[in-house]
Amino acid sequence: MATLLIALLCHGAWRAAGRASPWPRRFLRRVAVILGADIRVVGTPERRNVMIAANHLSWFDILLLAGTAGTRFVAKAEVARLPLIGWLAGLNRTLFVERGDRLGVGDQVATIRAALSDGQPLAVFPEGTTGDDLTILPFKPALFAALVPPLPGILVQPVRIDYGPAEGELAWLGQEAGDAHARRVLRRAGRFTVTLHYLPPFAPADYPDRKAIAAEARARIADA
Repeated sequence: MATLLIALLCHGAWRAAGRASPWPRRFLRRVAVILGADIRVVGTPERRNVMIAANHLSWFDILLLAGTAGTRFVAKAEVARLPLIGWLAGLNRTLFVERGDRLGVGDQVATIRAALSDGQPLAVFPEGTTGDDLTILPFKPALFAALVPPLPGILVQPVRIDYGPAEGELAWLGQEAGDAHARRVLRRAGRFTVTLHYLPPFAPADYPDRKAIAAEARARIADA
């Protein structure tokens, strides 16, 4: 709680001075460390003008990507309505979209394109759900439609998140309820090393469509 209060005070001071606040990123990284993560970064995170595409194992991924690359995220609209979590996500400039609203897909793509043009890295989890660290599910191409036609200067950076031996304890699998998974992770004893492989970025303009962009991002993560 003290970490949260300090981060909120510092965040408010930065915003009052009209400056971009680094405190959501610092707070989320600190939470990951408090919960036992020893974070190892391989490669160089792009800090601006990039869509980060990562494999997805747990809500812990959000702490790690935000904490190491300063990313904002695309999340389901219902996340905004969760007590405290929705508010904290809003402080990190999360984009909330109605995933099931097929009629609103065009608006979602426009929102993501505008966010990418704003400069801050934007992270997506193209598998659309969480999995284990052994199998990477097919990447859904819908969110990559925001890169077609290409936005000037915007790159895609694939990221492989590897929890090592702790993967079985941290991955959110099957029909486990979200609150039950959170309690299980929070009660976990001991520390673990998690490695984030920030792979070389590529230009989406080099690929013919959103499906090809999604396939390339997935192939690079699988190769890592």
